[in-house]
Formats: sequence, structure tokens, C-alpha cells
Amino acid sequence: MSIKDNLKTIKDSLPSHVQLVAVSKTKPVADIEEAYAAGQRVFGENKIQEMTEKQQVLPKDIEWHMIGHIQRNKVKYMAEYVALIHGVDSLKLLREINKQAKKHNRVIPCLLQIHIAEEDTKFGFDENDLSELIASNEIKQLVNIKIVGLMGMATFTDNTQQIRKEFKHLKTLFEKTKVTFPDLSQLSMGMSGDYNIAIEEGSTMIRVGSSIFGSRN
Repeated sequence: MSIKDNLKTIKDSLPSHVQLVAVSKTKPVADIEEAYAAGQRVFGENKIQEMTEKQQVLPKDIEWHMIGHIQRNKVKYMAEYVALIHGVDSLKLLREINKQAKKHNRVIPCLLQIHIAEEDTKFGFDENDLSELIASNEIKQLVNIKIVGLMGMATFTDNTQQIRKEFKHLKTLFEKTKVTFPDLSQLSMGMSGDYNIAIEEGSTMIRVGSSIFGSRN
């Protein structure tokens, strides 16, 4: 199956309210061009440097999403163009994004990453951190960022009940957070292996790599 066929298969199966982020990390520019030719405009990368190199040579109407863990000292390299930052996991990082966005006269949309998995290897706010952050005055003063949703990754397991439970939990937190941030519209959860469950549990955005581009290089 070609990248074009893979994209069509996935897109045909998605409800209209779910956005597909094509995870193009480690993939060559030619693969992204093929997906672009097939109509895909939203791509996700997990390394700022790699994303910036690709952004410079690819069409300017591509929406670049930063989906990986972020080092604060690298935010400046993507502040000018990044369309959405998925993995915001600290107030310090929000401050830095705000600072760099201001330099480019932009408001950068961000998702707060919530730790829902049972593994300790995943980053993110826990429920208490999230409540504190939402209640804090400082977040309201960061006018060059906009919190538009939440993001989370389920445990890497074959146990679909557990995955479903974790996504359900994130959806509940999303609804709670919406009370304070009525503009919240995006719930980014679900990857190649579990996006069908994520969509059933309320995801509005899925991050799919291997099902589009084939297994990792």
C-alpha cells in the first residue's frame, strides 16, 4: 500500500470531527511530499530541529505540530511557525513558549499533556498539578499562548480495557478543565495502535505514523 492509499483508508474511517496528524518524525521529505500530494496538511514531529529543517523546504501551508517532549532552550526555533504544541507539561515551558511567541507577535496554541498511563516513562501533569495550573493567575497572564485542549498517551499494552479506562479518565478531565477554559476544543489522544478506542472515548485529534508511512526507519 502506498502512503496515499494508507491515508485514504484512515481518513475514510474517521468521523468528520477528528483531525488526523500524520506523524512524520524520522521520515524523509519525499514521504511528506507524497502525503501532501494526497491532501494531508497536518504533520507531527518530535524533534524541533528536524521539524524546522523540514519546514524550511516544504510548502508553507503545512501545519506543523510539535508532538514530542520539549526542551525549553529549543522553543525559539519553532516559535515563528509551529501551529500547535501537544506536549506542554510544565508552567516553566508555558512561560518560555509565551516569551518566544511574543517575539514573533503570535499567540501559540498549546495542549496540556496529562499523565494518564500507568508507566512512569510518560511525561505530563497529574490531576492535582492540572487543577493548580488552571486555578493559577499566572496562566491567565500569559497572553501569547492559548490553551486549546488536552493531550495524553495511554499505557502501551494489549489490554484494551485499561486503554479505554485511561482515555475515559482524560475525557473527564477535559470536561472539568472546560469549565475554566471554555475555549477548550481539542482532545488529542490515540495513535496507530489505539486510535479507534480513543475516538470512541471522545478524541478529536489522533497522531498516526506507522499506519501511514510504514514502520519506523
